[in-house]
Amino acid sequence: MHELALPLLVGLIVVALAFDFLNGLHDAANSIATVVATRLLGPVQAVAFAAFFNFAAYFLTLAYPQLHAVADTIGKGLIDKDLITPAVVFGALVGAMFWNVVTWLKGIPSSSSHALVGGLMGSGIAHAGFTGVKWAGLNKTLIAIVLSPVLGMVLAMAIMLVTSWLAVRASARGAERSFRGLHLVSSAAYSLGHGLNDAQKTMGIITVLLYSTGWLHGKFAVPHWVAVCCYIAMGMGTMMGGWRIIETMGSRITKLSQHQGFSASLGGSVMLFAASALGIPVSTTHTITGCIIGAGVARRASAVNWGVAQNVVVAWIITIPASAAVGALFYGLTRLF
Repeated sequence: MHELALPLLVGLIVVALAFDFLNGLHDAANSIATVVATRLLGPVQAVAFAAFFNFAAYFLTLAYPQLHAVADTIGKGLIDKDLITPAVVFGALVGAMFWNVVTWLKGIPSSSSHALVGGLMGSGIAHAGFTGVKWAGLNKTLIAIVLSPVLGMVLAMAIMLVTSWLAVRASARGAERSFRGLHLVSSAAYSLGHGLNDAQKTMGIITVLLYSTGWLHGKFAVPHWVAVCCYIAMGMGTMMGGWRIIETMGSRITKLSQHQGFSASLGGSVMLFAASALGIPVSTTHTITGCIIGAGVARRASAVNWGVAQNVVVAWIITIPASAAVGALFYGLTRLF
């Protein structure tokens, strides 16, 4: 079985790592939009900064293995792992990659996470019907679609209000200098959270692929070499940037000050670390968008470009159905060969 499956296995792992690379490219804006928009870092500095902390998340999982819960959710918490085949994995990855490329070309900050969830659900249901769906894991993910941007917005607003009160006696120049430093720290934390949550989704896909082809023995756990490869692929993708989406995230939704950038990044990092600990494959795009809107609303509601925000929401709504349809289509195509 191993010898027969090896060429297919290697090919699918390469496709999975290509998705991870594309995820880093697509979602680079999530980590660095605020620091680029506020001119805290230049674009090249910012992507290198984000890529470094994306990869640093690997060492955090070494210290706290329980933070691999997101990989478990993707690998065995959405579709029954015993029903997943290489064809299902292929359909899931192509569905997710197709949607990522479309939204990247259009400059739309859609969710790579939910594109992967949609692709997996589409190909999994096409293979085994609805009996293979793990509804608890799926419901948890769908609820997070709504809650992550809302909670992020509320949290960023609260951080803005509290820090404004704490800095009320500071001079404008002193406050700006302090928030520049805090913004850099919060952006690093957000990039760390992004790597922690997003790289695990590809880890889960590769791990369930190894399981389904008989290469993973013992308990369902992410091998270290898989984790390292996924973090490297995501870091390299982040290094390539994602400038169209950075423009939308960093300046078209609202103009940001250092104070607002700090509040948005800190709110987003709190959300991502909490989601990772709970094993929820939350959308980093949804989260930071909600936080940026919250930071803008805390200044005044008119500071937010609600037309751009509405377009982003529409992309969110159609991401899972669109990627599911493509995932099911490509799963069906594998049946012809």
